[in-house]
Amino acid sequence: MRARLASAVAVAAAATLAFTGLPGLTSSADAAPKPPNPGMLCRDYFDLAEDLVAIVEMPDGDASRAKSQWDTYEYENPGKKWDGLQGPSEADYKRLELETKEPPKSRPVDRVWWKWIRASKKNPNAFGDFTYWRDIILIKNAGNDPRGKAFEKKIIKEHGLVGDDWICQKEFDFTDPDTGKTYRRQADVWNKSTGQQLEIKSNGHPDPKQKPGDIAWSKQKESPVKSLKYVFAEPQEKSAKDHLNELKKNAPGKVTEYNYRSRKAELAPGGGVRDKSTTMQPPGSKGVTGGGAQDLIRESRPTPKDMKEFVDRKNAADPNRLQPKGPGGVDFTTLELRYIGKPVKGKGVDYSFSAKEVPEDTAGWGGKEKAQLINDAFFTWLALTPEKFWVNLNPDQPDKIMDSAFGKTDAGRILLEADLELKRDFADAMNPKKRPEADQYWKSLPRNAQGIPCWFQVRNWIEPDTAVVREENGGIHILDTPLKVKAQYLKIDNMPGDPYLCEFNEAEKKATEDRMNRLIMPEVERRVNNDPRYAELRRVYTARVAAEFIRQQDAKTPTDYHKVINSNDVSSWPLRGENKDWTRESVYQAYLKSLREGEQQWEHDAGGGPYTMSVGGVDFSKQPKRNMTKPRFDTEHRYLPRETKSSVRTLTDNAKDGEKNLLLLGGNTVSSDLSGGDTSDPKPTPTPTPTKPGEPTDKPTDPTTPPATGGSSGGTGGKNPQGDLADTGSSTPVGMIAGLAAALAAIGGGLVWWKRRRTADQE
Repeated sequence: MRARLASAVAVAAAATLAFTGLPGLTSSADAAPKPPNPGMLCRDYFDLAEDLVAIVEMPDGDASRAKSQWDTYEYENPGKKWDGLQGPSEADYKRLELETKEPPKSRPVDRVWWKWIRASKKNPNAFGDFTYWRDIILIKNAGNDPRGKAFEKKIIKEHGLVGDDWICQKEFDFTDPDTGKTYRRQADVWNKSTGQQLEIKSNGHPDPKQKPGDIAWSKQKESPVKSLKYVFAEPQEKSAKDHLNELKKNAPGKVTEYNYRSRKAELAPGGGVRDKSTTMQPPGSKGVTGGGAQDLIRESRPTPKDMKEFVDRKNAADPNRLQPKGPGGVDFTTLELRYIGKPVKGKGVDYSFSAKEVPEDTAGWGGKEKAQLINDAFFTWLALTPEKFWVNLNPDQPDKIMDSAFGKTDAGRILLEADLELKRDFADAMNPKKRPEADQYWKSLPRNAQGIPCWFQVRNWIEPDTAVVREENGGIHILDTPLKVKAQYLKIDNMPGDPYLCEFNEAEKKATEDRMNRLIMPEVERRVNNDPRYAELRRVYTARVAAEFIRQQDAKTPTDYHKVINSNDVSSWPLRGENKDWTRESVYQAYLKSLREGEQQWEHDAGGGPYTMSVGGVDFSKQPKRNMTKPRFDTEHRYLPRETKSSVRTLTDNAKDGEKNLLLLGGNTVSSDLSGGDTSDPKPTPTPTPTKPGEPTDKPTDPTTPPATGGSSGGTGGKNPQGDLADTGSSTPVGMIAGLAAALAAIGGGLVWWKRRRTADQE
């Protein structure tokens, strides 16, 4: 403690008693600039033990962390405690609009609303919607500094950078010889013996404001900074690669990169108003579902247009791209349930979704809808008995379309609509003008007396193929869930017109059926397993695999899902949204219309253009699966267990070779992301009340200025009015302690404030 105070005194004594930040340094500055900040020992800055032992060596040259070592680090985002807060009522708005001063801390909800009202008045186009302001400014910006500092501390701690030579937050002035401009650059870490500087990034790109200082340094002939190593937590973006290439060109042999892959796990303080998600949670459960998936789903917007507007506003508020990846890079149209953990009664269940990764500006919408569909399908498969899991489109069986209870769910709707789509795809796959295999099929058919191919009456349907899973540690990884499409001869009486040009004997039936399964059905099956039009069918089917696993576990020992299983009560998971008034009869009538009018017509040298519609259905009553062997699982999915475990807390990569664009995002049905403190929900009130236990006593994130432009708070959690990542060496000097003279009047308080002042130094 004595050493830390001595460092703080030295730094404070060197500081100019300034109340505002200074303008950028140039060769023609009007006033003498403050001397560069000498920094302090990294062990003191981050409260680390002097005898800390490194668990990994800092590499000399370029290096990347092995996949087997990827891990997760935690940090607390003070703004996240408000992720469930909605905008004020009209009465609250009018009441707070009249208040000229910020409400006291004893009214935390009113304080948030009051700040939003003022932000929305200043910029109604960007922040007229409370949820946009909440997610972009109040929450996102508040997490930037803590995230950057947490990763910086992780690097210092794990690499043992705690000796007397390792200095944090030291500033240097570099003059660009080509422009004459001088830039003050703050080093996250600097070794005074070797001259090595570490620039530590919790994302995958440098701060644009720091680039001029880096470039000026790279042109120096002599400098106390002898080498520069960039350390990244996430994959490098193009801007990082371009910047490093320029530095390496200017300073050969002095610039290296270290890709130290780690994922953030964001925690929330106690109190506030939290988002109340119940994904995968049985009715009547206590607590809420938490995890990395919920943050992304909450931020996702319902349509591409809404999502683009959200991303545009987010980018405008964060021009330097300091905020972490949001839902914009997640293709929720590919969302599927891929893991469910051991269901222990009263303990909750881990789960994990998969989704494809795409450029941020092309996706991110529909997360709530897709997650809700998976949740509803999962519970439908649990609640109804399996003999109800079928649908059927057949003109001879208008009374056997689907089970009535199943027809009141989105899972049932999707199966019936997929059956109609199947009939259309079958017709298309039979068109000899589109596919040579179809031409071959038609030419192989028996002929009638007039030489016209005999029309083969057929029933085709979708059913599960054998799912590939790995049951491990009480949970199940759902690795592959193929569907198969089958075809079988079936005479249909109520077909419109008279397409049956001849009768087939048994040998002809068998031969034609075989040719159809060889030449036609593979194409239809390919579409069912890959085409976006069947994405919802695949989505509800993976939920069927997970539900079957829960059924089997519950049969051994009752779980929290016990009361749901086979209850035949699906009232909690009804048809939703635009499909709430859907009926099975509407699909059946569309099917009959297609039969009457036909789906495909063509002319063919083997004969005319027959109807090409079929009957059949979708049957999910059985769910066959095969447990992958451990040796094969360990070989093909080596990192999946670790990544799945991480995905319960944060967005992760699958880390499977060949699936680089697959993301995992999950949660737990009763988890908490609290870092401690009060968990009660404060209620808005116009009358001041005592401060709640656990409420922060410092000033909350100031949301009135949208851009995330950096700050100057300290190593263990100082105040940053923007709530953004700090400038670890921008093109202008970092402002020293505002009001330092007053702080030094009470030495103890001044020293503590210095210790805390630099939390926002790094991105």
